[in-house]
Amino acid sequence: MRFMSSPPAISVFVDRDAAQEAQDLLAAYGTSAAAAAAQNARDSRNIGNHIAFCRWRQIERLIAVLSDDAPLGTRH
Repeated sequence: MRFMSSPPAISVFVDRDAAQEAQDLLAAYGTSAAAAAAQNARDSRNIGNHIAFCRWRQIERLIAVLSDDAPLGTRH
């Protein structure tokens, strides 16, 4: 059983396309999917595309939530 002193700090707000992208990365990269999303975020930031950077960071967070077996709280 997992106990947390405070609620998780991960907030994930993605659209259907981003959720599909997370699923595709998980299928293609497995446990390295979050690292692949992080690299896409860095690449977007480096070319000055802040919107794509934020999108890839959210996908990275979603992958972290999906990869964790323990429940993190209520999701609505």
